[in-house]
Amino acid sequence: MNGTSDILCIGSVLWDVIGRTDASMRQGNDVPGRITRLPGGVALNIAMTLKRFGLTPALLSIVGSDPEGDELVTACDDMGLITAFLLRDARLPTDSYIAIEDNGGLVAAMCDAHSLEAAGDRILAPLFDGRLGSAEAPYSGPVALDGNLTEALLIDVAEHPALRKADLRIAPASPGKATRLTPLLAHPGATLYVNLEEAGLILGRTFDAAFHAADALVAAGATRALVTDGARSAALGEYAGTISDTPPRVPQKRVTGAGDTFMAAHIAAERRGESGAVALRTALNAAATYVSGEDPA
Repeated sequence: MNGTSDILCIGSVLWDVIGRTDASMRQGNDVPGRITRLPGGVALNIAMTLKRFGLTPALLSIVGSDPEGDELVTACDDMGLITAFLLRDARLPTDSYIAIEDNGGLVAAMCDAHSLEAAGDRILAPLFDGRLGSAEAPYSGPVALDGNLTEALLIDVAEHPALRKADLRIAPASPGKATRLTPLLAHPGATLYVNLEEAGLILGRTFDAAFHAADALVAAGATRALVTDGARSAALGEYAGTISDTPPRVPQKRVTGAGDTFMAAHIAAERRGESGAVALRTALNAAATYVSGEDPA
């Protein structure tokens, strides 16, 4: 799909395969449940939620030229997302993610983002060659960036002149990739969206509350940091100070994608003119709605 975008979503665009059961699981269990395949990946999850909030995202990623990739691009087009800047490569398969969830939440997950990692900075070509920006005319709009990119590519994003004016909104993708975000702390337009564990990994410390983690990320150089902690209080840290709020209590129907929903809802809230505690509350409400099994809008 072609068109004018409100925000760029850079990172993983893939198929999510999610198995859910109402039972409680332990290692080695084989239980009945439901298995679904849905368009996913951090960047795409954020883009889909932003679209529900009335924005028009453009995707920068790689999708294979295989049948799975063709089906995925068609699904993105049908949702009204801009796919014109996607890299298609016949040599690389479409990436995928698999997760198992039980009645207590996420049991295990695995992301195969090898094609995204292999593509490297080729997915960013539209930001460098003039289609969306260049070193001489930097892109100055909002960018949702996910940590599935390689550390080298994230460093390139942090330092490249074509992105020096961008409003970077950054998610780590998983705790195992959180430390990749360290170079982005120095970007003047960066906002981090992390959970409590990820904040601790970035800073090499442990925290007992989101408030302290957000405060510490700003002290370490982050312009802004939003830290979530499941059903416990979340926090927004910035130079002016740190605030916190507690998400609504809801029945837990799903987990995968909740953090992406929180991030997208916060971005959309700020695009509407909300700020500070109001935008934080809007994002927490949207994430709670998602966890309860409903789609926020």
